[in-house]
Amino acid sequence: MKQEIISYIDSIKDDIYNLSNYLYNNPETNYKEYKGSAYIINMLKTHGFNVKENYCNIPTAFYAQFGIGHPKICYICKYTATEKSGHVFGNNVNASISVASALGLSKVVSKSSGSVIVLGCPGEYYNGAELTIMKEKCFEDIDIIIAPHCDITNAESGTSMAILPIKLKYNSNNNNNNSSLESYLFVFNSLNHLLKGLTTNCFIDNISINNVSPSNNSFLQSEAKFYIKATTINEAEIFKKKIIELIHSLSQIMSIPEDISLFELPSQELLTNKSLSRLLAHNLKESGIINIACCKNSSYGLGIGAISHITPCIYPSISITENKLINCPSPSFALETQTEFCKNNIIKAANALAITGLDIIEKQDLLREITIELK
Repeated sequence: MKQEIISYIDSIKDDIYNLSNYLYNNPETNYKEYKGSAYIINMLKTHGFNVKENYCNIPTAFYAQFGIGHPKICYICKYTATEKSGHVFGNNVNASISVASALGLSKVVSKSSGSVIVLGCPGEYYNGAELTIMKEKCFEDIDIIIAPHCDITNAESGTSMAILPIKLKYNSNNNNNNSSLESYLFVFNSLNHLLKGLTTNCFIDNISINNVSPSNNSFLQSEAKFYIKATTINEAEIFKKKIIELIHSLSQIMSIPEDISLFELPSQELLTNKSLSRLLAHNLKESGIINIACCKNSSYGLGIGAISHITPCIYPSISITENKLINCPSPSFALETQTEFCKNNIIKAANALAITGLDIIEKQDLLREITIELK
């Protein structure tokens, strides 16, 4: 059946390239991926997948399934572009790998058992639809999840940062001597000193301050947004408590009431399933992707991080370029998605991902090992 997967994916490779090209030429930003999601949905329906559109009330999300019952092998499909920059992260390739993998596995799954799923997840990596879908408990019935992403090198799945998105709002009266901007500067300077005294790997990133009240309002409302980033969600939560205590104390000193909340869903660190990662690395080598580095860690948050705490999950890196001087993300990286080298690696990666799914379906001891590791 492995050879059948390889032969079938080779027979539809032009369709896979066309998908990548279509997404590249029609870049769409967060939750506005109407053309891209429709193209993928139509492609999956044509190949016999049962597709639930507007999944979890997200217009550009979908849940596509072929087959019945367990094991359920899920491929995460990302297709969002960056505003004004296009596919600088290569999500046109990521979607193509996931769809090709699912189509390849679907051709043999009916001869065995189980299901193959493509989960269309719009949005960025750290705050994409994965978080909303997970909150609806839609991943609890899935056995394994593979979220491939293209990069400048091949690497096994590692970990990612945990992220807490914090919003601080101040309401200051015109009679108050402290302006909102001065209050924020005071707060963030104090937070900087607090950070220096911590030994844990926590830091604050992406600070933005905005005025949110009309100019004729006697109360001046403004808000600051920032991300707490840490190695684990537990460390981030501990640091969050310290931040809240500090901000509350400083607000009392300045006599300005504060409001602290989350402005997005938090993102947990990725827990890579090592058993699943080793299995995929073996199949990647068998498919012609030889040089695979060990455990590449992401310096940013991942929506699938939260999923990995309840379902075995991996986030492998697939190289799409021979030029190691190129950065990801970048416009140059987006151009690399159009090369023959990239096209060849899309097919090689899809073969490996599909065969990994077949291995788990055929060999129950593998699934048992993967599941035990998570528990």
